[in-house]
Amino acid sequence: MAIPINSDVIHTPPLASATVMVVRDGPTGLEVLLVRRHGNSGVLGGVHVFPGGKLDAADRQVDPAALDRTAAELLSALAEPGLDPDTAVGLHLAALRETFEECSLLLGLHASLSASGDWARLAAQVREHTLTGLGFAAAVQRLGQPLAVSSLLPWSRWVTPRQPSVTNKRFDTRFFVAAAPAGQDASHCTFEATEAVWLSPRAALERYWAGEIDLAPPQIMSLCQLGRLAGVAQVQAVARSRPPALIEPEPFDQDGCRVICYPGDPRHSRRVPVWDGPTRLTYRNQRFEADGGLAALLG
Repeated sequence: MAIPINSDVIHTPPLASATVMVVRDGPTGLEVLLVRRHGNSGVLGGVHVFPGGKLDAADRQVDPAALDRTAAELLSALAEPGLDPDTAVGLHLAALRETFEECSLLLGLHASLSASGDWARLAAQVREHTLTGLGFAAAVQRLGQPLAVSSLLPWSRWVTPRQPSVTNKRFDTRFFVAAAPAGQDASHCTFEATEAVWLSPRAALERYWAGEIDLAPPQIMSLCQLGRLAGVAQVQAVARSRPPALIEPEPFDQDGCRVICYPGDPRHSRRVPVWDGPTRLTYRNQRFEADGGLAALLG
C-alpha cells in the first residue's frame, strides 16, 4: 500500500460514513466478511475492507415508523454527544444499504424468509426498485419488510486524522457489527469490488502479513480485536456491554517511518486504552506493522 509520507494537513471536514463487520460462526470459529475494492477505486483501491460507504441524504429521510427501533434508541446506542436523531437513523440505514449494495445481504431479514430462499427473490426486487430510482429504504418498505436497524450493534467510531497516512480523504466512520443472516449468500458488487470472502480474523491477518491481501489500519486493528473473541455471541455481548470506542488516530514520523498511534499509546493524547493489544502501527516493509510483529496482532 503506497502512502503519502508528508506533513500535509487536510482542512476539509470528515465525511460521515458507516461500515459493517458482518460476522458468523464458521467451522473453526468466528469469521468476518471482507470485500476487495476495485483497484481503480478512489478510496482504498485493491484493499480488503468491511462493506460500507458514505452517508447519503436519503438515508436520513426514512419514515421512523418503518424502523424496528426508535430514533431515540439508535441515538442512545451511538452515544455521541451532539449527534442529532436524523443522523443516527441515517448512519444505521447507510450501514444496511451499503451491506446490501456491496454484498447482497439483507441484514435482519426474518430467518424463515432466508431459509426458504425467498431472500434472493426479495433482494432482486429491492435491486430492481432501486434501479428505477426508488431508494433502498423505500424499496424494502414496498416489499413489506422492516428496516431491521436492530440487527446492527455499534462497535467503534474512527475519525481520519488531518495528516494523511492512507488516503487524502477524511471520514468519520461508525463501525457496526451484525450477525450474518442465516441462509443468505454474500456476493460482491462487480462495480465496486472484485471479491467477497469469509475469513477468520486470524487468517485475514496472516494473509495480510504474507502479502496475499492488503488491509488499511482500521481493518487491521478491528481484526486484531475480533480475533480475541470466540464467536458471534461473544462479539455481540462485547458490543452491548460498552459504548462504541472513539478512535482518533494520531500520526507522526519517526526514523523516516510513518507511525500511527491510538488511545493508550505513550504518544497519544488519550492515555486510556480502548482495546487490548497493540496501540500503534508503523509503516515499514511496504505494510503497517505492530511492535512485536504478527504475534502482537494475533494476541
